[in-house]
Amino acid sequence: MSDEIEKPRRRIPYLFFTIILVTIALSAVALYFAIDEYAQNRDPTSLLLIGGSGFVLSAYMLFQTRRKTMRLEIKEQPVMTTILCQKCGFKNVRDFQRGDYVFKEAEPCPKCNEKMSVASIYREVQEKH
Repeated sequence: MSDEIEKPRRRIPYLFFTIILVTIALSAVALYFAIDEYAQNRDPTSLLLIGGSGFVLSAYMLFQTRRKTMRLEIKEQPVMTTILCQKCGFKNVRDFQRGDYVFKEAEPCPKCNEKMSVASIYREVQEKH
């Protein structure tokens, strides 16, 4: 195992991007037909409206997706271990170490030199600002 902390991977919504690409393709086809209608001296207004709105909608969805993926990073919150001396009540809080479990005997107490034990293990919740 490596000691490096892995960054959380971002999940790419492939189905969503596929829908956006299909919308872009259909908008391009509508614009092509609008140009063809204009070349034949017919009214291309409805096809221009469909093609243009499709491109605008696709660009908006891509922009919103990009903003959400940037905002969704999950930060790992620290896990803490509380070690307590049963005799004198001395309490020590430190970072969790692999192998810690509740009631595990830990280092001797710095006050009374009795064995201390793990009293609790908890995740420290950091509030968003």
